[in-house]
Amino acid sequence: MKKIAFSLLTTLFIATSYGQNKKEEDQKAIKSMCGCYEVQFNFAETFSYSKDSLYKKSPVKHDTALEWVELLEDQPNKIVMQHLLITGKTEESIVKHWRQDWLFENTEFYNFNKETTWNFKKVNSKDVKGQWTQKVYQVDDSPRYEGTATWIHADGRHYWENTTDAPLPRREHTIRNDYNVLQRTNVHEITNYGWIHDQDNSKIVRKDNEKDVLLAQEKGHDVYTKVADSKCKLAQDWWAKNNTVWKKVRDKWEIVFSKNKNLSLHKTVDKQPLFMSLFELKPDDSREEVNKIIDSYIIN
Repeated sequence: MKKIAFSLLTTLFIATSYGQNKKEEDQKAIKSMCGCYEVQFNFAETFSYSKDSLYKKSPVKHDTALEWVELLEDQPNKIVMQHLLITGKTEESIVKHWRQDWLFENTEFYNFNKETTWNFKKVNSKDVKGQWTQKVYQVDDSPRYEGTATWIHADGRHYWENTTDAPLPRREHTIRNDYNVLQRTNVHEITNYGWIHDQDNSKIVRKDNEKDVLLAQEKGHDVYTKVADSKCKLAQDWWAKNNTVWKKVRDKWEIVFSKNKNLSLHKTVDKQPLFMSLFELKPDDSREEVNKIIDSYIIN
């Protein structure tokens, strides 16, 4: 009996130690995406399924940029990173880009439906055991897409893969209106020179009470090559001046999300999208002003 009890305790200890080491390895991989990067953005529509003989594919896209990824929060179960795009040589050229939050064993999701609606869903904790949720936010910190999966560390590779629905990216919604959902298979893989964001995407037409229609598929391959942090000093300085007001924006959204109910947003208010209204904020603008702007876009 003593041998059995000892064996069980030993097994439990090994499992616990492995779990802790695995989580630490996950955290290391996630945080390694922070820093200054030269980025190559590559997208190409691969297959089309339209029955329209006049259908035209989206043009192949190749862009480069310099991007700073700022670590905003570093907690045992939550890591928050803000991307800042550098498009020139003055602070006016800094663009507050996307944000990614990583939550350990998260059970609450805002799943994208279509247009500007997200459906709240709570899952069983056993279904996300050991997993990390990546929550991706728009430039105005409104929701974009999120999904959960296990970080894999094997054969010298470190990667995370998930498939989830998302709104159209800016490169598409400015030129396309023939589909309304981009189903993304995202792979984030850490490399010895930085990291890769690989995508296999499906362009979907979604209508209420109808079956989704696959319009086309797309390949995305974004390469983040690490460079000296000093190359991104412009973005670092900009964030130091503006992070306070954007913390107020994030705080307001947290209040909205904590209601745990479906969310719908107006595309524009007074002919202006939300990101433009928030981009006009000054560093010392009040919490009340921030809340007022965001509330005006939420459909009750």
